[in-house]
Amino acid sequence: MQIKAEKLRVCYTEGNPVLSNVNMEAVQGQWLMLLGPNGAGKSTLIKALSRTIAYEGTIKINDRDIKTIPPRKLARVVGVLQQSNPVNYAFTVEEIVRLGRYAHSNGIFSKPLAEDEDMVNQALEWTGLNDLRSRSILSLSGGEKQRAFLAQVFAQNPSILLLDEPSSSLDLKHQQRLFELVQKWLSMPDRCVISAVHDLSLAKKYGSHALLLSKGEAVAGGRIQDVFSDANLSRVYSMDVRGWMKDMLAQWV
Repeated sequence: MQIKAEKLRVCYTEGNPVLSNVNMEAVQGQWLMLLGPNGAGKSTLIKALSRTIAYEGTIKINDRDIKTIPPRKLARVVGVLQQSNPVNYAFTVEEIVRLGRYAHSNGIFSKPLAEDEDMVNQALEWTGLNDLRSRSILSLSGGEKQRAFLAQVFAQNPSILLLDEPSSSLDLKHQQRLFELVQKWLSMPDRCVISAVHDLSLAKKYGSHALLLSKGEAVAGGRIQDVFSDANLSRVYSMDVRGWMKDMLAQWV
């Protein structure tokens, strides 16, 4: 499994690129962290990779241009978890998770297959939501809702998982739970993860690779330990990142 972008450019207004000439690649077993300050282009890159916005350049999955892949077939390969999923309908947790199987069905009125039931039940089990499967999504806490939508993506069973700031609104316990669930999902064959994140500590703990962005341009990419050099981080964040992190950690010693 491979997803690769070359010379990617995105403009929301003419002449003002949000992404400019960005190259990136993620392959099986990798967790690629997209990092950078606000406005760096992290979420825009996630949207381009999921083909939800217009872009210039090329994005390929296993050497096939994603613009040539029909939407439902693309959804069988690429799953997306957003920062938040506003809902105002009283679907149950199970119904929310079951929507993840739509990409594999023959239409909205088609009869669920045994495989669909297995994937839904497995996703509920993985995310610890079995006891909540009959609850309205509107009655859940923020962390529980995010787990429900993660279960929906797990039920979708893609090979590539895109996460757009998935834990920014979660407390520490639910942040840990979400990232550990994704790490477990990634351990299975033929899968890779790309996450847009703010928290450098989370990125360093769970990521295998990183792409450091600044003002829509790629500053550094590769193994996370190489990308996280003092020079790269200082250039992007305009501060002594390592010194700040050490100072924060010292508060707990």
